[in-house]
Amino acid sequence: MTSKRPAFPLQLDSLSGSKPKVKPAAAPVRPAVKVVQDRPLSPVHRPVHGMDSAAVRAHMVQKLAQGGIKDSAVLQAMGTVERHRFVETALVNQAYEDTSLPIGLGQTISKPNVVARMIELLRNGAAGKLGRVLEVGTGCGYQAAVLSHIATEVYSIERLKGLHEKARENLRAFRLHNVHLLFGDGMAGFAKGAPYAAIIAAAGGNNIPQAWLDQLALGGRLVAPMMTPAGHQALVVVDKSAQGFQHQVLETVHFVPLKSGIS
Repeated sequence: MTSKRPAFPLQLDSLSGSKPKVKPAAAPVRPAVKVVQDRPLSPVHRPVHGMDSAAVRAHMVQKLAQGGIKDSAVLQAMGTVERHRFVETALVNQAYEDTSLPIGLGQTISKPNVVARMIELLRNGAAGKLGRVLEVGTGCGYQAAVLSHIATEVYSIERLKGLHEKARENLRAFRLHNVHLLFGDGMAGFAKGAPYAAIIAAAGGNNIPQAWLDQLALGGRLVAPMMTPAGHQALVVVDKSAQGFQHQVLETVHFVPLKSGIS
């Protein structure tokens, strides 16, 4: 039994005007123009003041490679997605620095190195694209955009309505037809899209929710921050096989806390 998947992005209605009537003696009037507004005037279209976006992205990718990111597909995706389109105007000049930045509602966009590291772990050396991926914590939409280049389909869920709407606005102009944005409780995952070849989370809790483990496909991999017994967050990798789950605890990270419900 199949279920209807949410479509993204939305198509905007066309706007049209009509030619005004003028008196013969009046000055020439510019004829009305039919305007097809297929993308909104939003922050994603602002210029990058004082920087060459392609050049600074290339420099960021070079630093990622020097920092240990080896997966060429990940490096290419990171070099393709314009991170400056996902940050606030006042922070544009910091967009390609290896730092997290505030995106509103107490949330942040992760460091480029952390995004690349987690996606590289998620791919685990895969020769081609991953299959269907679930992202928990859409935020401003940046990681979903990167995932769209390394997965055949991305389901991204966000519990904060304001960020869900911001991500829709940020991603609309990119027309990523393999990305589906969902508003809901990320701790519950999204069962209608399961099973997932990979699951990635941008928030950390005391343990991995059972719903995520249930929705992960056999042979699939989950990457998420989790609180350790020592009281700090660390990246955790979970592989699912017919024999059960295998866990790896990796380096320390700092993510916003994982919460249930919507707001």
